[in-house]
Amino acid sequence: TKEHHLPLQIGEMVHILQASEGMGHGAWAGAVGSVSCPAWGPRGAGGALQVPCLPQAEESVVPAEMPMVQEITTTLRELATIWKQRYGQVKRMMQELMEQRSQLLSGTLPKDQLLRLRKEVTGKMDYGNKILALDLVVRDEDENILDPDRTSVISLFQAHRRAAQTLSRRIQEETSPQPRAPGHGAHGAASPSHNLYLCVRNFVCHIGEEAQLFMALYDPGEQRIISENYVIRWASTGVPQDIELLNNLKVVFTDLGSTDLQRERLFLVCQIIRVGRMDLRDSHSRKLSTGLRRPFGISVMDITDITKGTCDSDEDKQHFIPVHLVADGDFLHNMIRKAVEGKDINHKGQGLWVSLKMLWGDLSQVRKDHPHLVDRGTAVARKLGYPEVIMPGDVRNDIYLTLVQGEFDKGNKKTQKNVEVTVCVCDEAGNVVQNVIHAGAGDSPTSHYRSVVYYQQRHQRWMETLKIAVPIEDVHRTHLRFTFRHRSSSDSKDRSERIFSMAFIRLMRPDGTTLRDGEHDLVLYKGDNKKLEDAGVYLSLPSERSLSESKLLSGSSFRVSSSTPALAVSGRDSFQISTLVCSTKLTQNVNLLGLLKWRSKPSLLRGNLQKLMNVDGGEVIKFLQDTLDALFSIMMEHSETDIYDTLVFDALVFIVGLVADRKFQHFNTVLEAYIRQHFSATLAYKCVPGGCDGWNGGEWGGTGLGRWVQGGTGLEC
Repeated sequence: TKEHHLPLQIGEMVHILQASEGMGHGAWAGAVGSVSCPAWGPRGAGGALQVPCLPQAEESVVPAEMPMVQEITTTLRELATIWKQRYGQVKRMMQELMEQRSQLLSGTLPKDQLLRLRKEVTGKMDYGNKILALDLVVRDEDENILDPDRTSVISLFQAHRRAAQTLSRRIQEETSPQPRAPGHGAHGAASPSHNLYLCVRNFVCHIGEEAQLFMALYDPGEQRIISENYVIRWASTGVPQDIELLNNLKVVFTDLGSTDLQRERLFLVCQIIRVGRMDLRDSHSRKLSTGLRRPFGISVMDITDITKGTCDSDEDKQHFIPVHLVADGDFLHNMIRKAVEGKDINHKGQGLWVSLKMLWGDLSQVRKDHPHLVDRGTAVARKLGYPEVIMPGDVRNDIYLTLVQGEFDKGNKKTQKNVEVTVCVCDEAGNVVQNVIHAGAGDSPTSHYRSVVYYQQRHQRWMETLKIAVPIEDVHRTHLRFTFRHRSSSDSKDRSERIFSMAFIRLMRPDGTTLRDGEHDLVLYKGDNKKLEDAGVYLSLPSERSLSESKLLSGSSFRVSSSTPALAVSGRDSFQISTLVCSTKLTQNVNLLGLLKWRSKPSLLRGNLQKLMNVDGGEVIKFLQDTLDALFSIMMEHSETDIYDTLVFDALVFIVGLVADRKFQHFNTVLEAYIRQHFSATLAYKCVPGGCDGWNGGEWGGTGLGRWVQGGTGLEC
């Protein structure tokens, strides 16, 4: 373990040349020459020796044992190592064959995938038979075993020869030192994409009303949810509302990267919201309000060992996750933090039964490898943020909205308000855009989202995240509108309640970039209900509090016109939201936007090309395909002049340099995919500055560009 120490195992022989008072000189059998040991370590309880050794002059050591005995000893040591290696190989092969057997039995594979799987399975079995010296099975072109009674001797011989050649090539590939393809390692470590499969087996909880289960991944270090929710609607009868989902409540949390797997801790959390009356203890002697979303409890499970692969994940193993019931006045997000910290909360035997399994590779690969787990009915919950690699063709336009918190004065009421926030997406005329709000995966889109109602709290903390999926072409003319209403326990009082406040925010800024990520402190307006929902009245007003707007006094008003009543600012109330844009088409960088939309302002093209070099590399990488498409379009549409050639070439070299950066190394595959599948500017070679003798211009549309990307003669030129 230290410098000049020899690692010795039981059974190895040390030739002692000289010993004196615990000191000795000796040689290690099998070493070239001799080794001198000036200081023998003290004998331990088991008689073990530590031997600090230094090389000396060459000297041969002849063991006292018979040469044949030595040969057998050496052979046994080699065989012990091979046996362990071969055992692991056979075990892995058996596991893969069992997995593929399940896929064949599922009966869900399309014909083309079924044929591919048959070829893969037969190849694996033949390979296993070969390395274990078992019988070689010969097959026809459809992978069926040849019948010797119906096949000629010559055909059998040719089939044997083909099978032997195929197996020889495979064995050579398996034993070569080249790295394996991404996603095929022991735990898919080489793959930049990872997925967590979740199956909810059962949910036992004494609620007595309908419930909504919101399941997501949670990082306790950052104290935030990092994935979309998976939503299950549970009936009061104790089964899913959609009875067809019984025994089929499945979701895949996808887009997880290596950084997500390296998180110190990762939890699966489930927020349980009951839908019904204000208080379960309320009697039915009077007519009560119904349909209120009220907090009920949470469940948490530490899944760090599963995601990191330190323990095996199995889709058949069930885990029980107890439900921690919410206390009066506590917020669900605070409950998650308490449960994660391990605080003792009585769950009364109620909880969830779930199965978990890590799946490696991108979603298309997962569907191909595990069709019995991930089929068309399996929900997909994406990460709140971009995956580590964005492949060409992965078009995404998601805006995540989190209702963070608010503070509301009780006004003329005796107690604090039971505040409910309603979110909708509206166009410029104030019309509600239909079915663009998603509470989570597995749930149908809606036009309105209503928050959880907390009972008589001045300070509200919701931390509810939903997804806004507006068509790309409509984002510039839409905005979010938030309306606030007091909810009463009594149905008659509840019906008489009106909107007491309103806030809004546009999805796109005046410069054409999308809403910036992060928290937004919105201005709350009060006034006539009709005016609060009239976009023509409020859209001309400021939506966020800034240094100038924070000086607005309580009760101050904005006069829209002489003919319309004013809307007053609710100075005593506050409301904060958080947004996160995950779009492969909409950028938050004005310089990159100028390049992507270069046709709208061609006079600014030169400046936009120069500004590309100042854009953050991460932002360019997100829009890699669109940026490359824009650059090649500029080159092709200005092929008659060389005014932009040098700038475009510099931009291309800048992008290739980004991909070569270790930080973005996974995007090499993205660039290769773009070259093979999307690149079409076949005459771009003519626009290279000054020409290039090293380039084969005729191959620019294919492998030529690939060589250029990889730093061949083209890039040097």
